[in-house]
Amino acid sequence: MSSHREAPGILKDPCADNTDTYAFVSDNNTVTLITSYIPVEAPAGGPNFYEFGDDVIYQIKFDNDGDGHVDVTYEFRFRTEISNPSTFLYNPGPIESLDSANWNRRQFYKVTRVDTRKNKKTVLADGLACPPCNIGPLSTPDYASLATAAVHDLPGERKVFAGQRAEGFFVDLGAIFDLGILRPVQQLHELFGLTVPLLANSALGVNTTAAVNVHTIALQVPMADISHDGTTPTDPASPKSVVGVWTAAKRRKVSIRTDARDAEGNGHVQSGPFVQVSRLGNPLFNEVLVPMPRKDYWNQLPPYFDDKFVDGVAHPELAVLLPVLYPGVFPNLAALTASGKERTDLVAILLTGIPGGIVPGFQNSMAATPADELRLNMAIPPAAAPSNLGLIGGDPAGFPNGRRVFDDVVTIELRCIAGATYPLIDPTFVPDGAAGIITPGLTSSDTDLTAKGTEKFLPTFPYLGLPYSGYSNPSTTPVAV
Repeated sequence: MSSHREAPGILKDPCADNTDTYAFVSDNNTVTLITSYIPVEAPAGGPNFYEFGDDVIYQIKFDNDGDGHVDVTYEFRFRTEISNPSTFLYNPGPIESLDSANWNRRQFYKVTRVDTRKNKKTVLADGLACPPCNIGPLSTPDYASLATAAVHDLPGERKVFAGQRAEGFFVDLGAIFDLGILRPVQQLHELFGLTVPLLANSALGVNTTAAVNVHTIALQVPMADISHDGTTPTDPASPKSVVGVWTAAKRRKVSIRTDARDAEGNGHVQSGPFVQVSRLGNPLFNEVLVPMPRKDYWNQLPPYFDDKFVDGVAHPELAVLLPVLYPGVFPNLAALTASGKERTDLVAILLTGIPGGIVPGFQNSMAATPADELRLNMAIPPAAAPSNLGLIGGDPAGFPNGRRVFDDVVTIELRCIAGATYPLIDPTFVPDGAAGIITPGLTSSDTDLTAKGTEKFLPTFPYLGLPYSGYSNPSTTPVAV
């Protein structure tokens, strides 16, 4: 998945595990940043429903000069309050407001802005309420109103939300990691002697993340809040219009479990400075491009160390595997990988930004420092007719120019790795026909913009849809009798 099970260590720590990061232009003056945690939440999650970690620092980070170092950070710290310690229930009655007496386990949070260059921290708000999880029609009878009430205004024309949302990322995870089953060429897969009669007949994929939830932090800020010179960018050709975005989670360096207990029976002691345990810029970077023994190491590093991982981008393993898995389907890709040439197209897309002059009228590069960041050209307005294939679909407002919630990043990155973008740096290269059509094979309800405005995506902040409830989740809805 985008970053749901990307490293052996962090998958055991879901509260600190980034699932997806999004960054896109909201309007002429603002940018929206979204980061989600706690992968694949089952909506029916009682009696202990999902929540952010009180012992985690969640961060949205910005690099506005291209050196891979953070310049502006928004930090989020959560605290949990229990109103009735004598009950095991999350709620003994309907939760009809954010201050309902029936809601027994509430979360609040503090938002802090950190300006690294000025060495300045500013607490923008404290005591902001999260909404409850979406339990069902009796416990959360008007969930939409609870979610709306949890959208908070911050000083400086900023806006924030933190709480449960519907998972927006879509992928046929089962097919992709079953030795790379891709559509529409699945019947040409090398089967290694196995008989899989359904393979040739399976034209459509299965959305692995359908009908699950995540915990999301969404932030909307003025462009001038994060730009290099503190102004609103207007020139798409200027490096000052670009900002690099990534998110991170930190925990205390030392965690000790003891036999001693405090008044509440806890025997878990944490101490020392906070250290990074998870980060996320471009989708699928750690999953697909970082070797397994180095994945947890990658999660601990800041982006300015990503020169250590350039080789995995310049010589991606998946580009070598595709011609093996699909004999005769990717002959030009096979020749390219055999030549040993570096995939400088992928390095630009994922690590340095695309410089001007490569794609007509487009650039999102600040400097040549390799760093895994979502690079967003803030001077490019939202598309009037967006394509969920982003830049390769003729829409410069989409991935890899930032990332919108509906961008089909799996298809985009598969096609790029398969060679669809290599002609940008070598016009003599002809991509294989399959490079422009391969996809996980999901249906329009999973991937098209027609889903926008339904439960999956919303046209306004916080953009990810209302979370699925435990009672009415499609996989658990009772059958009428």
